[in-house]
Amino acid sequence: MSEPAIISFDKVNKWYGNDFHVLRDIDLSVAKGERIVICGPSGSGKSTLIRCINRLEEHQQGTLTVDGTELTDDVKAIDKVRKNVGMVFQQFNLFPHLTVLENLTLSPMWVGKMPKKEAEERAMQQLQRVRIAEQAKKFPLQLSGGQQQRVAIARALCLTPKIMLFDEPTSALDPEMIKEVLDVMIELANQGITMLCVTHEMGFAKAVADRVIFMDQGQIVEQNSPHEFFNNPQNERSKDFLSKILGH
Repeated sequence: MSEPAIISFDKVNKWYGNDFHVLRDIDLSVAKGERIVICGPSGSGKSTLIRCINRLEEHQQGTLTVDGTELTDDVKAIDKVRKNVGMVFQQFNLFPHLTVLENLTLSPMWVGKMPKKEAEERAMQQLQRVRIAEQAKKFPLQLSGGQQQRVAIARALCLTPKIMLFDEPTSALDPEMIKEVLDVMIELANQGITMLCVTHEMGFAKAVADRVIFMDQGQIVEQNSPHEFFNNPQNERSKDFLSKILGH
């Protein structure tokens, strides 16, 4: 790779307590603009892996560098990284007492010290981007789950991140709402933002991923292009997982 990786894990380990080894010797390099889908059985460390990237989880061993900044206990470094990393969770984490627009302007105004007018303009741009601008004055609970998740994506985009992390963004949604959220994510993926997405939506992986990473028991067991991963998995654990998910 000519450019340095935008995210680099080098022998990263993490434990919960003394005995649960949740990430084991993770080596992973993510190129700028690369779109990665991370899949694997429950408890394989997928969410922990991406939550380390913005220090929602801290690793205990190894080196993790994000956009040129090594993540350590240094609060300034953590703040710097978080300014460039947007995160969308399984639960939408919206403030129910604030309108959609207020949910989006809160962080740019408080954290980014942005004037209200500018924050609102940017928020409306992002709401248009996720095709939900007409809902700006509503409260989250007046919206469907799919709409709330699109608001959460727009909120993350308001900080103009270089990297977007998605942690099972559709798993709390009804089936008919999953597509509207994935469609928005596919559009984002086509705009060159670096994306890491933990998901079981294999159609999405085939549509947008440059690389599929399969994790099991805290390790990256296999990684490949979507075509190779789905059609020609190399590892028994990947084969077993795919047969359960794809039903063949």
